[in-house]
Order: sequence, then C-alpha cells, then structure tokens
Amino acid sequence: MKHNFDEVYNRKGTYCTQWDYIQDRFGKKDLIPFSISDTDFTVPKPVYEKLQVMLQHQIYGYSRWNHDDFKGSIVGYYNRRFQTKIENDWVLYSPSVMYSVSVLLRLLCNNKKKVATFNPMYDAFFSVVEENGFELEKIQLHEKDGKFNIDFNEFEYSIKNCDVLLLCSPHNPTGKVWKEIELGFIIGTCKKHNVKIISDEIHSDIIMGGNKHLPIVKYLNKYKELYLVSSGSKTFNYPGLIGSYAVIPNKNIYDEFLAITRRRDFLNSVSLPGMYATMVSYNECDYYIEQLVEYIDNNLSYVSQFIKENFEDIKFTKPESTYLAWIDCRDVPFTCEEIQESLINIGGVGIMRGEVYGSEKYLRLNCGCPREKLKEGLERFKKGIDYLYSNKTSFVNL
Repeated sequence: MKHNFDEVYNRKGTYCTQWDYIQDRFGKKDLIPFSISDTDFTVPKPVYEKLQVMLQHQIYGYSRWNHDDFKGSIVGYYNRRFQTKIENDWVLYSPSVMYSVSVLLRLLCNNKKKVATFNPMYDAFFSVVEENGFELEKIQLHEKDGKFNIDFNEFEYSIKNCDVLLLCSPHNPTGKVWKEIELGFIIGTCKKHNVKIISDEIHSDIIMGGNKHLPIVKYLNKYKELYLVSSGSKTFNYPGLIGSYAVIPNKNIYDEFLAITRRRDFLNSVSLPGMYATMVSYNECDYYIEQLVEYIDNNLSYVSQFIKENFEDIKFTKPESTYLAWIDCRDVPFTCEEIQESLINIGGVGIMRGEVYGSEKYLRLNCGCPREKLKEGLERFKKGIDYLYSNKTSFVNL
C-alpha cells in the first residue's frame, strides 16, 4: 500500500492547534506554522476505514480498553518492531502520554521530591515536574559538531539526589537516539542511586537509517524500576482521537495507576476512536512507518541543503530521529527576540524558539509536512533572516 505524503490538505477551520490557533504562540495570525509537533499527513488508510465502520455503527457508549485486542496489539508491535518482549498485564490505557507521566511522577517520587531531565528538553517535561510540586534537576546535553552527548560524571553527580529520571527516548528536540552504551550507563547509574526511570518513547518509530531505538523495558533484566509511556499519535497523526498507553511491569505501581484513573480521575471509558486507531495502526500499518521515515529523511535532507546553500552563520545537522529540525543560530549576530520578530513580521512564518526547550539561539522546525509546505516555509525563513542582515535593526517593537 502506498501513502501519498505529498498531498496537501487545508487544515484551517478544523479547530487545528497548529493552524487555527497560531496567534496563541506567535502573537500574529496568518503565519505558516511549523510549531506544535503533529504532522500535516493523513492517517493510514486502514485506520481511516476502521473509523468509518465505527462511526457507521451510530452507538458510541461506554467502552473498555482492558482486553487482549488492545493490549495484544501493543505487545505484538514491540515484539515485531523492537524485538522487545512485554506482557499484556503490563499495558494500560491512558488518555495522553503526559497524563501518564504526571501520574507516574506522583507515584514514584518518594523522599527527595526531585526529578531529573536533560536540557534542552520537550517543554512539557519542565512544567509537569514543577506543576506537580517537584524540584527540577536539569542535566545539560553537550553539543559537538551537531551531535549531543551526556557527560557521565556530571550525570551521576546530578542524578544521585533525585527520585526519578524523566527520559525522552528518542530525544525531543535534538533528535538524539540513545545508544546502547549510553542507556547501559544511565540505567546502571540510576539503579546504583535508586532512581526510577520514566521513558517517553512517543517518537520511537521515526528513526533514521543507521540508528536503532532501544525501548527502556528491554533492560528490565538489569533494573526493575523502568516505566515506558508512548502512543501511536505522533507516527500516525491521530492525537485528536485521544489515546496512549503505559507499560508498567511493577504490579503495585500498575494497580495504583489504575486506581487513580478509575476512582480519582474517573477515566473509566476509553476513547473509542483512539483505541481503534491504536489497534489498527499497530497491527496493520508498518508500511506507513517505513514510507513516513523515508519521506521525513528526505525533508530533513532538503532542510540541510537549503541552510548550507543560503546561510553562513546558521548550522544544521540532520537528527537521528523525529521529524523535528533543531537549527543552530548561535552564530547569528542578532538576539533571539530579533530573530523571532523578523521571522514572524517579515517572513510570515511560525517556528518555535529554542528558549522554550531550554536552549538559546536555536529554532525547532517541524518537518512533518508535505514538501510543498516545507519549501515555502524555508523561503519565508530566508526572507526573515535576510532582512535582519540587510537592515541590521531591531524588530522587538514591531
């Protein structure tokens, strides 16, 4: 089956966060957006067809996720895609990955009330820690030649006073895929200091050639306090259908998580569209993943070539994963505010600024879109940057 990722759909007027509410993030309407990390691609055909059947039934009553069809689709997927064995009894439904993270943090933080995460980082990680009343410990990722790595000594020093490491695997926004030697060190060090690990693996399907994703639960034989949260929503583009899952091997934590969803938060009925989308995409849509990764890889190559041909002070290294381009503007002789204001007011383009994720003078460009949109966005990007250089003025007060 062939999916057409070049096809352009008009998402305006659909209550779309990325397109209809662009002003909320950038203060201006009618920008072309490359912001929030959903894609502009349609879902796989088998998912669409199953949703049509579901809708035609015309009864959408209370429904359950706790059955082998749902849990088995995830178990089979991990066995097939990642050669990782998980048990049906470890899998549970959640409305979103960040809801799962929030609940798990409250269950796993005991004495120190401190949670570590890497910096830069997906911005929701910062807020989920702080809004739950825990102290955030940022561990810096160090860049060299466009690649990001951890300092092992710095990591151990920082982690030993924490209850939990909140890991993003693969990493958002840098696109780093954690290597086996790195995961081995991270897990071993966390075990040494009794630090639990929650691993958000929502980008784990979008892995570029030469790299391999290793699910955290693959290492349960080395350490038991490992927890995985994920969803098919990034890969197959159905976050609006609502649905994710957690893999929780610890029976006590599993039962407590379930009790919270049932008796405190009253999330007793699954989102039917989200459940069906998960089952069908995980059972039938490997073809979509392969084609998506190829398309994204080509988009990232286009970005790389465009930046190389048009800018001397801007650097970009293709990421190992995700559809997010992490663009280095540290050598650009203008402030973060000047760059952003010129992109918005001159270029007419919305690209997330690196400060949102903890790093100054970077930009995060969402490349999960048809090539036509990407080309227009990069031309607008160039227009905004060129204007800065030609005018050498401040746009902060525009």
